[in-house]
Amino acid sequence: MTSPASRSSRHVAKKGMSGTRKALIALGTVLLVLVLAVVGIGLGIRSSINSQITHIPNALPSGTATQSGQSGQSGQSGQSGETGDAVNFLVLGSDSRESGGDPTDWQYGGQRSDVMMLVQITGDKKGVNVMSIPRDSWVPIADHGDAKINAAFSWGGAALTVQTVEDLTGVTIDHFTIVDFASFEQITDELGGVEITTVDGPQQMNGEEALKFVRERYSLPNGDFDRVRRQQAWIKAIMAKAFSQDVLTNPGKVTRLTQMLLAHSAVDDSLNFDSMVKLGLGLKDLRPAGVNFMTAPVNGTGTSDDGQSIVLLNDDLMAKLCEAWREDRVAEFLDEHPEVQTLGSEAVN
Repeated sequence: MTSPASRSSRHVAKKGMSGTRKALIALGTVLLVLVLAVVGIGLGIRSSINSQITHIPNALPSGTATQSGQSGQSGQSGQSGETGDAVNFLVLGSDSRESGGDPTDWQYGGQRSDVMMLVQITGDKKGVNVMSIPRDSWVPIADHGDAKINAAFSWGGAALTVQTVEDLTGVTIDHFTIVDFASFEQITDELGGVEITTVDGPQQMNGEEALKFVRERYSLPNGDFDRVRRQQAWIKAIMAKAFSQDVLTNPGKVTRLTQMLLAHSAVDDSLNFDSMVKLGLGLKDLRPAGVNFMTAPVNGTGTSDDGQSIVLLNDDLMAKLCEAWREDRVAEFLDEHPEVQTLGSEAVN
C-alpha cells in the first residue's frame, strides 16, 4: 500500500462543494497561456476572456501556504508568474463523452476522473514536467481509508482531490484545472490534424481519430498504462503542431483555439486573464522539447481486499521523484531514472 510522502494541512469540505465536469489535461491551459501572452491580446478582449472562464469555487481551500520543512518547494499561490518559483497544476480530465456538462453538477458518489496529471512549470520557466497518476492507484484518501485515487473526486470534489495528491506527493498544488477531451478534439481539427507515431508508423489523425485512439484500452498489451502514453502522445503532438506553424501569430486562430478550450474547461478561482498572461510571459522560451512526460512509478497491479483491480505504486521510487519535484530538479531525476519517462523516441502502442 502507498504511504503519503507528506500530509497536507488543507481543510476539505466533504459535501455541498461545487464540482465540475470531468475532464483532461492542463497542458491545454499551458498552451492557452502561452498563446495569450505571445500574441499579446489587448486589454479590449480582457473582459471577454474573463467572462468565458469557468471557475471552480473552493478548489483550493484555505491554508495554501507552502508546507514547512520542504526546501526548494514551489512558491505560494500569487507568485506563480515570478522567475524562480516552480508552479504546480493538478489536472483532471476525461476522454469519455459522458463527462458532466455543467460545472455545478458534481454530486457525492458521482463522477470519477479518467485522467489525473500533475503538471509543473519549472522555476526557470523553460520546462514543463507532466506526471500521469494512474486512476486506479491505491492510495490513502483522508477520512475514507485506502482507495483508488480517482475516488477522491467522487467523494469530495476538487478539494479532496487536491488534498489526496498533496498527501501522496508532498507537493503544494498552486492551481487546479479540469479540461474535457472534447476541446482537444476540436483543437486538433483547428490545427489541421496531428501526427502521432505508433508501432505501425507515423499516423496522421484528425480530432475524432485521435479521440478514438486514446479511448482504446482493452486491446492494448499494457492496458491503462499504454492508454496513458497515448494520451500524453496526443498532447505532445498538439504542442508540436502549434509550435511548428504560425499559430501563435495568427489572432484569428488564437481566438478560436482559446474559445474551444474555455468552452470545455474549468479552473480554480485564482486563475483569470491577468494571471494566465503573467504565466505566459514567463513561458516565452518554452518549446515542446522542454516538456517531460512521465508516469508515477508503479510495482504493477494487484487486487484490493474487496476484490478491486488496483495499481500499486512503487513507494521508494515515488518518494524520490516527489522529492525531486518539490526541489525543482525533475530533469536531474529523469537523467538518473530514465525508465520513469513515458515518451521518448519510441512509438506508442
